[in-house]
Amino acid sequence: MNSIWIVVADTSRARIFTAENGNDPIIEIQTLAHPQARLHEGDLVSDKAGRDRNPGPSGHHNMGHESEAKQEETVKFAAQVCEELEAGRVNGRFGKLYVIAAPGFLGVLRKHQSSSLQRLVAAEISKNLATHDLSQIRSSLPERL
Repeated sequence: MNSIWIVVADTSRARIFTAENGNDPIIEIQTLAHPQARLHEGDLVSDKAGRDRNPGPSGHHNMGHESEAKQEETVKFAAQVCEELEAGRVNGRFGKLYVIAAPGFLGVLRKHQSSSLQRLVAAEISKNLATHDLSQIRSSLPERL
């Protein structure tokens, strides 16, 4: 249980890396994708809210919150990522976890982590590195994991 996991995520992609100990190179072991997060709001909502064509001074108004569908997709993906991490924890696949996530996604991930998983988090890094190469990801982590 000395293995270390690193999750690098944004709202549409999560990559999980591992290292056997603090000095080993990190190796990607899993990628999760959530393409719905990349869709435009209108593509996520089949029954879009209507528009008020009020001839008043402010013109058109949206009737409803279109960003709710995007937020719902973000929450779904954060839950999926945390389920994978929790499964790894339960199966004893790692004893320490580093979380690197896009700033807005980091807080959503945190809300979906069990208290047992949170205890294994060695550090959280608020950066969007999900599409970056291995060297850029590694340089954002402590020299010794």
